[in-house]
Amino acid sequence: MRMTAPTQALGLILWLTLAFATAAAGAIASVNAGAFYAALVRPSWAPPGWLFGPMWSTLYALMGIAAWMVWREGKLNGANTTGALTLFVVQLVVNALWSWLFFKWHLGSWAFVEVLLLWVLILATLLAFWRVRPLAGALLIPYLAWVTLASALTYAVWKANPNVL
Repeated sequence: MRMTAPTQALGLILWLTLAFATAAAGAIASVNAGAFYAALVRPSWAPPGWLFGPMWSTLYALMGIAAWMVWREGKLNGANTTGALTLFVVQLVVNALWSWLFFKWHLGSWAFVEVLLLWVLILATLLAFWRVRPLAGALLIPYLAWVTLASALTYAVWKANPNVL
């Protein structure tokens, strides 16, 4: 099936919009995240607060591009992409929820359990994307790596701040 360049461009815009809408949903919960994060006891290996914005922006862009590549493969080559893209959307919802659990509601134990669920969903999405288009799966590797660090950081910060989280 042939897809026009404007259709492909619109698809890319829509997948990027969905990824960055997730960022916006998390950002609403993170309005005071900078001050809150700075006040927490953190491990010595914790990234500086200023790094999170640029890192997450890059990761959301990679996520949107990866989803677009999978969507495009389905449209161009008739690949069954429904399951992979459904997993993608589910993990986006779980991704946005973490900020609410941690920054807005200060539920450290729930944020930790949730970030582990997110990690599993990212891995499943990465593998599903890889089966459709290996490059799309590869674009999610930095996301999985960052959430691996975020999982350890969530646990460490939760345990170091029992009266706050």
